[in-house]
Amino acid sequence: MSDLHSLNEAINKRTGRKMAASIAIALLLLALIFTSITFWMAGFAVIVVIAVSFAMHELTNALKSHGIEILSKFLILSSVTVLASVWFDGQSALQTYLPIIFLINILILLAKGPENFIARASASLFALIYLALLPAFIILLARDSDGFALITILVLLVGLNDTFAFFTGVLIGKNKMSPTLSPKKSWEGFIGGAVFTAIGASMAFYYLLEKPWWLGLAMGILGSLAATAGDLIESGIKRDIGIKDMSSLLPGHGGMLDRLDSAIITAPVFWIFLELTKAI
Repeated sequence: MSDLHSLNEAINKRTGRKMAASIAIALLLLALIFTSITFWMAGFAVIVVIAVSFAMHELTNALKSHGIEILSKFLILSSVTVLASVWFDGQSALQTYLPIIFLINILILLAKGPENFIARASASLFALIYLALLPAFIILLARDSDGFALITILVLLVGLNDTFAFFTGVLIGKNKMSPTLSPKKSWEGFIGGAVFTAIGASMAFYYLLEKPWWLGLAMGILGSLAATAGDLIESGIKRDIGIKDMSSLLPGHGGMLDRLDSAIITAPVFWIFLELTKAI
C-alpha cells in the first residue's frame, strides 16, 4: 500500500493533479454522457447546454478579473439560446441567431459607454464564437440520425487523445511541445495520443458507422490535432489572464471549460470531416 501511495504521490507531483479525484470525475462524466445518449438524446443536449453555461460563466469571470467587463448573464443566455435553437432547427439556427445576438450585445456594450469598447466587443465576439458557435457542433452531431455513434466517436477522439497523450507524456515525455503555453505537454505525448486515437477512430468508423477503417484513421489524426489545439487555445487564455484553472468546479480537472476545451474544437472538425466525406 505504501508503494501505491508513493506512486500516486509521484504522479500527482509530476502532473500537478490529484489523479484519484480526476479519474473518479472522468468516470462519472462518461457514465452521464453514455446514459443520456443511450436512453434520451435530448437529455444529452440539456447536459451540453448546462456544461457550456458553466464554461461561459467561468470565461466571463476570468475576463473580468483581467479587467475586461462583458455581459456575463447575457452571454450565458446567448449560449443557451443558440444551442437550444440548433437542437430544434439545426444548422440554419446558427445563421439566424448568432448575428442577431452579437448585434444586440454590441449595442448594449455601446450604451455603457465608449471606454474599452473595442476590447469589450472583441472579447464578447470571441466568447460567442468559442462557447456558442463551436459547441453547437456537438448538438449537430447529437441530433443526427446516427447521433449515438457520432457522440461515441467524439468522446473516443477526445478521451483517447487526452488519456494516451497524458500517460505517454508522463512516462517518456522529454521534448516540450509548447513550453510557454503548456509546459507539461511533450511531443512524445502528442505522438502517443495521436497513434491510439487513430487506432480507436479507425475501429469506431468501421464498426459504428460502417465506413472504411482508413477514413477513421484519417479522422483520428485530425481529431488528435484538434483536441490538442483545443487544449492549447484554452492554455493561451489562462496564460494571458494569469490563472492555472478556470475554476475548481471539477476536482482533478479544474473548471468546466478545462474539461470541454478539447471537445469544442474537435466537434466542428469532426462534423466538417463527415460533411466532406459523406459520399464515401
